[in-house]
Amino acid sequence: MVGKILEPEIRSLIDARNFGALREVFREWPPADVAEVILDVPEDEQVIIFRVLPHALAADVFEYLDLDAQQKLLRAMAHEQVVGILNEMSPDDRTALLEELPSAAARQLIRLLTPEERHVAQSLLGYPEGSVGRLMTPDFIAVNEDWTVQQVLDYVREHGQDSETLNVIYVVDERGKLIDDIRIREFLLKPLAHTVRDLMEKTFVTLNVHDSQQDALNVFRKYDRTALPVVDSTGVLVGIVTIDDMLDVAEEEATEDIQKFGGMEALDEPYMRIPLWRMVRKRAGWLVILFLGEMLTATAMANYQEELAKALVLALFLPLIISSGGNSGSQASTLMIRAMALGEVTLRDWWRVMSREVRAGLALGAILGTIGIVRVAAWAIVGEQYFHRQPYGAHWPLVALTVGIALVGVVLWGTLSGSMLPFILRRVGADPAASSAPFVATLVDVTGLIIYFSIALVIMRGAML
Repeated sequence: MVGKILEPEIRSLIDARNFGALREVFREWPPADVAEVILDVPEDEQVIIFRVLPHALAADVFEYLDLDAQQKLLRAMAHEQVVGILNEMSPDDRTALLEELPSAAARQLIRLLTPEERHVAQSLLGYPEGSVGRLMTPDFIAVNEDWTVQQVLDYVREHGQDSETLNVIYVVDERGKLIDDIRIREFLLKPLAHTVRDLMEKTFVTLNVHDSQQDALNVFRKYDRTALPVVDSTGVLVGIVTIDDMLDVAEEEATEDIQKFGGMEALDEPYMRIPLWRMVRKRAGWLVILFLGEMLTATAMANYQEELAKALVLALFLPLIISSGGNSGSQASTLMIRAMALGEVTLRDWWRVMSREVRAGLALGAILGTIGIVRVAAWAIVGEQYFHRQPYGAHWPLVALTVGIALVGVVLWGTLSGSMLPFILRRVGADPAASSAPFVATLVDVTGLIIYFSIALVIMRGAML
């Protein structure tokens, strides 16, 4: 990064209070690199650097800072600079900042906006939290179908500087209803006398202001677009959503899912910013649930005390059996949660998924079961021939058979449980990511014990039991 290479130079300019030279250096830098430098210096110097930036650059740099840094800078900046930054920010980035602030602080900042920008901010904040309306920006280029290519290009030159993106031009009727979207390259390659109607294909894709951000992310993935129009319930074009906002949503969704995979609630805040007591609360809930679930394992083992006393060798393979079932369940659960997030499977695919996972579970169980049988047999033969002792007793073939068949059953059950649990949660309206790896492993641990000892009772009855 440029900022990393020139950091010593920046440091010397700050120390020398050579703000004129500092301004000239940053004038040639991309806003993202300037933001990186600001985040790398102490808070008191962040304000110094920010105040020397040209007005337009300062607004661009501010949008690249994380929300925590934005809030700190707003508290440290002079009133006039705060007003300038807020009014220059793009509406979608400003909405993201305002919705993270306490309501009183947000209202205070909204009052600093110009009447026009205040109306935009209040309109976007009026949409439900987590909806597309909170992500969109009303800055776009809309034209009429009767315009010529020449008129469109002239309009873009005059008003394009305020648009979020110029990749796509939107066509609306006299009531503002969206009737098509056309890539800018089409206007650049067609004769100037052609009308917009000559370029229209009417194959556009839209989002609704009340769509969830997750649904919008799936639409972006499906159609591979850099921007999509947003319409209200009557079809009127009210804004657009761009890919940079979708990348932020994807990052948030992935972070939330990964945290849930670990057997905890999503933090909803950066790790270093969330209060300790709140982080403990979010982690403790699932830990308590998992702990209580694992207590059922002890209860299940208590019911087989007599069998364990008669055939203590069975206890040697308990970790093997339990971990294999939990691992297979965690694998299947992770695969299904990710497939659902990407839209690869839906609720109606449950039967196909089950049939695939039955076959996969049997195959995986057979592989592990075979390895288990070979392992028991190898240790028994080697121990008897070379050490003149039998680690698994005279009935070691029955032990090997019990372990092998139990592994098939436990892995099959773990695979089925892990793959079907996300479907059940989705069906009842819960987040499939809640079927985390620890949760599935805990579920399979208890049932795995029952499967293991039940098979042992059948195979070893009359010999060791």
